[in-house]
Amino acid sequence: MCFMLRVISVMRLSTKVAYNTIVQAASKVIAAGLGLAVIAIMARYLGKEGFGQYTTIITFLSIFAIIADLGLTLVTVQMISRPGVDQNKILSNLFSMRLVSAVIFLGLAPLVIIFFPYDPIVKLGVTVTTLSFFFIALNQILVGLFQKNLRMDKVSIAEVVSRIVLLAGVALVWRFDLGLINIMTATVVASAVNFLLHFQFSRKFASIKLHFDFTVWREIIKRSWPLALTIIFNLIYLKADTLILSLIKSQSEVGIYGAAYKVIDVLITFPFMFAGIVLPIMAARWAAGDKRGFKNAMQKSYDVMVIMALPLVVGAQFTAKKIMVLVAGHEFALSGPILQILILAAGLIFLGCVFTHGIIAINRQKKMIGAYIFTAATALIGYLIFIPEYSYFGAAWVTIYSELVIGLASFYLCWKYAGFLPNLKITGKALLASAIMAAGLYLTAEWNLFVVLSLAVIVYFTALYLLKGINRRDIIELMNK
Repeated sequence: MCFMLRVISVMRLSTKVAYNTIVQAASKVIAAGLGLAVIAIMARYLGKEGFGQYTTIITFLSIFAIIADLGLTLVTVQMISRPGVDQNKILSNLFSMRLVSAVIFLGLAPLVIIFFPYDPIVKLGVTVTTLSFFFIALNQILVGLFQKNLRMDKVSIAEVVSRIVLLAGVALVWRFDLGLINIMTATVVASAVNFLLHFQFSRKFASIKLHFDFTVWREIIKRSWPLALTIIFNLIYLKADTLILSLIKSQSEVGIYGAAYKVIDVLITFPFMFAGIVLPIMAARWAAGDKRGFKNAMQKSYDVMVIMALPLVVGAQFTAKKIMVLVAGHEFALSGPILQILILAAGLIFLGCVFTHGIIAINRQKKMIGAYIFTAATALIGYLIFIPEYSYFGAAWVTIYSELVIGLASFYLCWKYAGFLPNLKITGKALLASAIMAAGLYLTAEWNLFVVLSLAVIVYFTALYLLKGINRRDIIELMNK
């Protein structure tokens, strides 16, 4: 009887994971399409300089938002997943702590921007858009609740609805020529809608109120400070490139770099979404002493990332310029070569995401601090040396260096503390399938972009299937694990 109950429980968990993966994958495709539509309208309406100003506003605020995170986003899943924990109490304190940190750090942004040599419209844009990042900051705690309950469909609904709101707002600004500041206002409205939907959905799973239990706050800080420290160093190599570029180069150059980076931002939502779903499962397997189950989940996750990343990296080498012209218009054709470089960083993020989340699952995130400090320091030096000389190309190559170092460090730590070394069987087959796809792309380089991309997808997955890189059994097993 106990065995049957266990089987039923496992089946229910497998179904939930499969449902979450399918819903999130579908929603990410929709959200990505909506996001690209927003970029297309903004880039064409604002032009290189205006889009550069938009990119500067978002980048500047991102720095304060990342600092305000304090590691709470990733700690949320850990703390509320512990057996017997008072979920409402923990979440209420996490939410309250995030509220305080968001008010303090994001509140500094409109004040600090005054001392930067930006145009008045950029400074006003930062002031307006601060509210958008405030709502995003509060959202992140609620996402942890949905991750724990394997109900990421709620997050998906909120994301898609908010993207529709943003698209409608940006379209209205374009239609009536309302300017950059009203685009930022539309961003605020979309973020507010996203938060309200998250909060409404959360009421089914928890009762979240303002709670200031400083004993709990001390426990949260004890758990989160290593993540907070790594996040702060993380932001240096993630955001310093655009910030330095905006200070020493023209806003037009920022716009060209920012347009390519926006495409990358859309692409890398998938690995973080997938890792967010798998993280609670990996953490539970490790906590239960099921190292074999943990390694199996890591391997399957790694295989998925390889299968997705390699064709993106290879395909972009043949289609980057056409993609950027399609997304942002002919004015942004120069973003194509940048996309060819940054896609390498995206590929590293796909793979590195598996290992960084594996480290969190085994609670060894403190061990990454040294790697983040080293990467931040050397990347900052690299940006200061290469951006003045090579502009956005220098920024792009240093970004690749940064992601490579973090990826290698997280891989080493997963091997050292969890004994995980990925089997490269699927990697080899994905490489061969990508090479076959590349040959097809070379032969069809002058064809219509949609035809080329469609054929590339068909050729790649057909080759991968024939090489036995994917099969029905693996897909079912991935869902189960």
